[in-house]
Amino acid sequence: EAANYELPLLSKSQRRLTVLLNATTRRDAKGSVIGVVGVGQDITEINELMDESKRVADDLTRLIETANAPIFGINTRGEVTEWNRSFANITQYWKEEALGKDLVENFISEQYKDSVRKVLTLALSGKETGNFEFPLFTKQLDRKIQILMSATPRRGPDGQIIGMI
Repeated sequence: EAANYELPLLSKSQRRLTVLLNATTRRDAKGSVIGVVGVGQDITEINELMDESKRVADDLTRLIETANAPIFGINTRGEVTEWNRSFANITQYWKEEALGKDLVENFISEQYKDSVRKVLTLALSGKETGNFEFPLFTKQLDRKIQILMSATPRRGPDGQIIGMI
């Protein structure tokens, strides 16, 4: 028996197709194998759409990672999920140091925690905020940087808010 086996085929016009194949043995009254019954479904278009979606997602990931503007994102618990190179260069905190940490508690100075938390909470409730300014100190606390932030809700495939970027 074969379940969900992807079988590459060539059509008469030499177009490459992918068929999802399920096969089982066919037996006679005595239980001897007399053949195979197979059911196939053409999944070529589905695979092409998935490949294109992956390419777009990869492009967007690269765009965020290499943008000249500092970009960060959080999940609904306020934990860092995105931290691009520009933000890492400015703050001196590398992506690996920031991911999974509470943004407000770990990276915002005490004086601005409440106001930044309020903006993030608004974004997580679906309300965008543009041009919110707050200071951020570098890892070595040797520089204070003014950040001009736009907070936008980030939505999952079902449209539910899953974070902010």
